[in-house]
Amino acid sequence: MAYEVTNPPVLLVPGMGGHPSLWLYKDADAHGSLDGTTGYFTDGAAIGMKANDIVIYVDTATPSCTVHMMKAATIGAAATLAP
Repeated sequence: MAYEVTNPPVLLVPGMGGHPSLWLYKDADAHGSLDGTTGYFTDGAAIGMKANDIVIYVDTATPSCTVHMMKAATIGAAATLAP
């Protein structure tokens, strides 16, 4: 599967004082899909994701949960996760 902007990640805790934000994302993709796809969150920067943010991912198909770090999120570009 691929990321759909109709199912965006949810901001749980905004980063303050230069610290990373904490996001929650739920979908049926294998967790490796998030790390293995450059620019997985096609609207990541537009919704406020930034480099070093933390994403808790819930794989609804397995079910399982993993934690990822935002590698890059640039305005006008997609956001990329790192394992």
